[in-house]
Amino acid sequence: MSRDASNILIIISDEHRKDAMGCAGHPIIRTPHLDALAARGARFSNAYTPSPMCVPARAAIATGDYVHRIRHWDSASPYGGQRRSWMHHLRDSGVETVSIGKLHFRSADDDNGFSQEILPMHVVGGVGWPVGLLRDAPPAYDAASELAADVGAGRSSYTEYDREITGAAESWLHSRAGAQDPWAAFVSLVSPHYPLVCPGEYLDLYDPAKIDLPVGYGARSRPDHSELKNIAAFFDYDRYFDEQRMREARAAYYGLTSFMDNCVGRILSALSGSGQQENTVVVYVSDHGDMLGDQGFWTKQVMYEQSAGVPMIIAGPGVSAGRRVTTGASLLDLAATALDATGVPHDVQSADLPGVSLLQLASDPDDADRTILSEYHDGGSTTGTFMVRWQRWKYVHYVGHEPQLFNLQDDPDELTDLAAFARRGPDVLAALAEGERRLRNLCDPEVVNAQCFEDQRRRIEALGGEEACLTAFRFSHTPTPEEQEDSGRTGSAL
Repeated sequence: MSRDASNILIIISDEHRKDAMGCAGHPIIRTPHLDALAARGARFSNAYTPSPMCVPARAAIATGDYVHRIRHWDSASPYGGQRRSWMHHLRDSGVETVSIGKLHFRSADDDNGFSQEILPMHVVGGVGWPVGLLRDAPPAYDAASELAADVGAGRSSYTEYDREITGAAESWLHSRAGAQDPWAAFVSLVSPHYPLVCPGEYLDLYDPAKIDLPVGYGARSRPDHSELKNIAAFFDYDRYFDEQRMREARAAYYGLTSFMDNCVGRILSALSGSGQQENTVVVYVSDHGDMLGDQGFWTKQVMYEQSAGVPMIIAGPGVSAGRRVTTGASLLDLAATALDATGVPHDVQSADLPGVSLLQLASDPDDADRTILSEYHDGGSTTGTFMVRWQRWKYVHYVGHEPQLFNLQDDPDELTDLAAFARRGPDVLAALAEGERRLRNLCDPEVVNAQCFEDQRRRIEALGGEEACLTAFRFSHTPTPEEQEDSGRTGSAL
């Protein structure tokens, strides 16, 4: 290992949209601890998930590779240690590598690469959410009403679980005070993932009457795109929200984000109190975002910034304070960052991964030309969706449907799909061609889409057929480990 080896502490939340931080310029939300972390480090303003869905995103984080290469496509194809993870690499190189909290892998019985899994949450029954496999003829998603029904003040199993995770992280960090060898900790919180039930002291920070309205709310119309209509018809959350309920839901989400920020603050305080802050690289990210009613969508699954974008902050040794990095970044970069921070050399597999260390990106000049890819092949979709980001452009490719194109510099709310114009100017035509070229340099979307559907057909058969997928594990959000134990189950879902 390098003589400059550091510890690495990765704190990951669930469903935290990239703009919902004070340091990102949000006018309402209060995130003092994340803001302080960004002030002493670097914030990436163009960071993305490899897939806007929990299970495939977390499989990609573990392996450091694209969803289409690892073929963990969906919420019923969780990571199970089959492919070597960056955690395996660190642990096998002598670095103590620990997880605390939600993982969303297949099972704790698998060797996922950690030296220890503390309070792990894995997918339900080692299976996950098989309804999402039924993409040829998506069934009705009868749990959509639960999102709007479960909003307000109170304690949920999720907030209680996050308190346990935070306490366990504090204890673990204090136990490593004075450690001579580098360690890696992956601390995974669940908030602000729904249900939108928020502890009262945090909900009281936000008055629903003063909450900002969703993007496009005045028009009350969803994007006129054939595949997005399929997604909206399946995850039909918006029909259950009138304006008052929408305001209450967004206030609860902001409250849960402030609650999560407090958990992050406690963890970082324990790191400092243990005397290890100066020798620890800290990374904060989320697995994907949440639409919160923007464009008529709730939760994730789509390629708009609020869903596919993620918050990303890095601080610690070698990171300049107060920098905003505009280079495109991905959660796939975490694998290279973990090796870089701890001084572990790359092997043949890790050298072939697409990620770049965030420590490097935070020190290099900004590079607007870096290509970032995100994919979606899960519930409600009838075809593969691929998002490519570079410079000021976002190109979204739907196999068998028309693409979308957005100029995020001029249209940050993505209200104008330039690809939908009957008369496309030369700059739009050039950007459409460049977006498709960049995508095809990474994969053949038609081949990937066919492979995905074939893998999913085999998965449906292995689970007992379509009827079994319809009747097994029907739920709207993840049961915690305690709930799973109570019900005799062993995992989680969306």
